Amino acid sequence: MSFSSFRENFSSGMTFLKRRFSSGDLQGELEDAERQVPPSPSKKGPSPSAPSSPSRTAPAGGFGQRFFSSSSSSSPSSGRAGYNKDRCKILLIIDDQHTDWSKYFKGKKIFGDWDVRVEQADFSEINLAAYTDSGTMVDIQVNRSGTKVVRSFKPDFLLIRQNVRDAHEDWRNLILGFQYGGIPALNSLTAAYNFLDKPWVFAQMIQIQKRVGREAFPLIEQAYYPNHKEMLTTPKFPVVVKIGHAHQGLGKMKIDSPHSFQDIASVVAVCRSYATTEPFVEGKFDLHIHKIGDNYKAYLRKSISGNWKANTGSAMLEQITMNERYKLWVDECSKLFGGLDVVAVEAIQGKDGREHIIEVNGSSMTLLGESQEEDRRLIAELCLTRMQQHLKPVTPSRAASSGPPVQPGGNGQQQGGTNPQSSTTAPHQARPAHNMANATGPPRQGPVGPNPALGSERPVMPGGSAPINLPPGQGAAPQGHPPAMSQSTPNSQPNPPAPQPHAPPMHPAMAARTASRDEEDTMKNLRKTFAGIFGDM
Repeated sequence: MSFSSFRENFSSGMTFLKRRFSSGDLQGELEDAERQVPPSPSKKGPSPSAPSSPSRTAPAGGFGQRFFSSSSSSSPSSGRAGYNKDRCKILLIIDDQHTDWSKYFKGKKIFGDWDVRVEQADFSEINLAAYTDSGTMVDIQVNRSGTKVVRSFKPDFLLIRQNVRDAHEDWRNLILGFQYGGIPALNSLTAAYNFLDKPWVFAQMIQIQKRVGREAFPLIEQAYYPNHKEMLTTPKFPVVVKIGHAHQGLGKMKIDSPHSFQDIASVVAVCRSYATTEPFVEGKFDLHIHKIGDNYKAYLRKSISGNWKANTGSAMLEQITMNERYKLWVDECSKLFGGLDVVAVEAIQGKDGREHIIEVNGSSMTLLGESQEEDRRLIAELCLTRMQQHLKPVTPSRAASSGPPVQPGGNGQQQGGTNPQSSTTAPHQARPAHNMANATGPPRQGPVGPNPALGSERPVMPGGSAPINLPPGQGAAPQGHPPAMSQSTPNSQPNPPAPQPHAPPMHPAMAARTASRDEEDTMKNLRKTFAGIFGDM
């Protein structure tokens, strides 16, 4: 590149920066990284399912555009409404992109006027880090229309619509991270963990059969082998052998002779997994009974492709009348693992008319028939109900008097009290908590004024100094009486403030900025620097 070309590019880049840094709304853009803005008609934004993120991939462009993209956290997002992050709960739905769950929550509110922000990704797009003091932070890396989007957030509630474990997949490490943060879910994380092994679930159904009787709960006969060593022979053939834990007919084989059984035992040895065997039932049709909250549905499914697995190949599906017998099956299974809000029972009816229950599934159950849209709406309504039960918001006025809000599903810290503690947590970084008090008792609320750039109220320092971000629930001290700080230890006492006739100096404790305040100070310093350098241009 010639020197003249470099000079022209550098001059245009600096002109762009001067114009951009003089923008009056820059502070608002930096302060609210999660706010969604409609895209410009002349620019193509990310996919509708990909909101903005501080760590998103920077778009291609000139020097000024690349610099500003790396400095700013906000980016346009097409087709997504804005959220008030102070009155918003985040619902993380783990499902593939074939179903857009956000439309079932559009316009829905909890606690009267709280928004529900839906984040959706499958297990392969999720990573997380969990801390005992600050909960679980989730990173989502998604590819939307060829654009990679990376963002971080702390979920308040979970809906798991994918199998945690399947053939060549095991996402229990993510379930453990969610459990660290105590995040409530539909179904519960305890239930999700208990569904990791089908023999474990089948063992619970054996107990149901012993309690209600074989006639009322006709569970199929099954044998369990922890490894291949005991797989010598079975009483009769044909049998169905299931290797390990899988879904949708994977790892399931029909064995007709002892020689074939020995062959499959050698496969189990190579797989290093457990196996189960069941007598083969020549089925007339399969039965699928599910329960979503208080709603029941029953379907029969009959293979028309000649495959003995009715869930493989072409099949005829028909919704049938729910009877008391089927209702008993699903009601008993819904009591497993502390209670299942979403549960499905799979059974098969043989050509002799006898029915056999073969398995039960949780919130990841398959939705069938023409009522899938209705079922998804029922699941969404059930999520909203459970969110209202498990999540208790703290209004700003209450937070100012009783202390900072505690994230639902966190580490069990109590709210309220006369001596509030606060901890401000950036993504993947915990900050120490401090106890703010004056010489006479609990901290008093200082003057609070609106900030037009942020659209919200923030404490203002006395003497006309710049507004300071304090932890939630702690206001600025009244003019002339700066707050005294002490570490939150049992023996610590607040130091009495020294009287100041004029504006007090900045207290060292105020140096603990939140992430958004640090970002704002950085941009202010950059403005001054560029104004000094290019003021005469």
